[in-house]
Amino acid sequence: MLDHKLSRRSFGAALAGAFGVAVLAGCGLKSGTTAAASTTATAGSGLFDATLVHDIDVMFEQSDYDTMIDAFLNDGDKNWIEADVTIDGTTFEKAGLRLKGNSSLKGLTKSGSTESSGTQQQRGGGPGGSVSAENPQDLPWLVRLDKFTAGQAYGGYTEFVVRSNTTKSALNEAVALELLGLAGLATQKSASTRLKVNGGDQVLRLIVENLGDKWDSDNFGAAGILYKAESGGDYSYRGEDAESYKDVFDQETDSGNPDLVPLIAFLKFINQSKDAAFTSDLGSHLDVSAFATYLAFQELVKNTDDIDGPGNNSYLRYTTGKDQFTVVAWDHNLAFGGMGGGGGRGGNPGGGQMQPPTDGNAPAGGGQRNGNGGGGGRPGGRSNILVQRFNADTTFKAAYDKALTDLKASLYTSGKATEILQKRAAVLTAHASDLVPADTVTSESDQIKAYFTA
Repeated sequence: MLDHKLSRRSFGAALAGAFGVAVLAGCGLKSGTTAAASTTATAGSGLFDATLVHDIDVMFEQSDYDTMIDAFLNDGDKNWIEADVTIDGTTFEKAGLRLKGNSSLKGLTKSGSTESSGTQQQRGGGPGGSVSAENPQDLPWLVRLDKFTAGQAYGGYTEFVVRSNTTKSALNEAVALELLGLAGLATQKSASTRLKVNGGDQVLRLIVENLGDKWDSDNFGAAGILYKAESGGDYSYRGEDAESYKDVFDQETDSGNPDLVPLIAFLKFINQSKDAAFTSDLGSHLDVSAFATYLAFQELVKNTDDIDGPGNNSYLRYTTGKDQFTVVAWDHNLAFGGMGGGGGRGGNPGGGQMQPPTDGNAPAGGGQRNGNGGGGGRPGGRSNILVQRFNADTTFKAAYDKALTDLKASLYTSGKATEILQKRAAVLTAHASDLVPADTVTSESDQIKAYFTA
């Protein structure tokens, strides 16, 4: 249990009523207090109701937090700590909290052990103090309501991710995720939130679904395994020994029954197959249509931090009945040229402005695939073997080109992207103008909208 000398403040203070969707079995939950505020949660609205700006209040022991930060700075470990988490007025005691991210944490710093020393610890070679342990409300987090208390859930959800972004509004990721779903690909629900940590100031943060068992079941249904590509790894074939992939891929679903056999066979095929076999047999190993759409979508939203970007951001979903993989998109906080941003909460130091396209060209800091393998030609990028071989094949390249044309028409020309952007921006303007000024929302919306007609 947490030390209850810490003052627990309900984060439902910005709502007129608590949600009625919490699952209470085995939880020991307490109903948070509520007061007059700018938004009202209606019965039946859920954690990822994007028409609201939700309230999340997190309380934890400072000593636990300090130990967790030290473990990450010293060894790269992302350990769990206990926290009381209040969501829209409903409190979950002894929930779990840990750091979540890779490149967004590379510049993490912590003040030195003595106040007079002025020294700092820093991990990674990142952008020099882009995020600080002294500001936990700005860090990327994974929250698990049932980590230490079985049965705790909110509207069916046991976990969610608090995302970093290089912009003030995080509209770029929110819009990209909705468009990803309209493109027919597996995506993550998201919602804007007011986050408060240990009684500090509220900050605007975007939360998204975590890719785990519930997400996998909701999006794929059929039996299978979800693997996450680690930022320090790649898609190379490292032999048949599963231990060789320990820091390269993580099994995210059914983790109690580790099985890397399908993954290793897939990596062997994409790395060692002859060109003719790659062309004729890839469809037996990979959902080729979905992958062409995936690559085209990343180009359309100018997200250079994808499967062949510096973070190796992707998941592989193996569907047992089909004996086939699907590349799953993850991490769109740098969509719409966000990589060119000067920084912002949880990102790089500086301003947090995206770079809009000019004359129909890619934005500063971005990069177009143009069918040439993508990441190998990007600043800080890497070259993914699957992307390279896919784009080098004329048949698959034609599928990519068609997907890009079709997506531009269905998402941009149709006006759907503009409609999504306007709705998301309106929610922030109406309910979070104290956290992000309306003119900032307008400015960042205009920068995103410029990509729709580039």
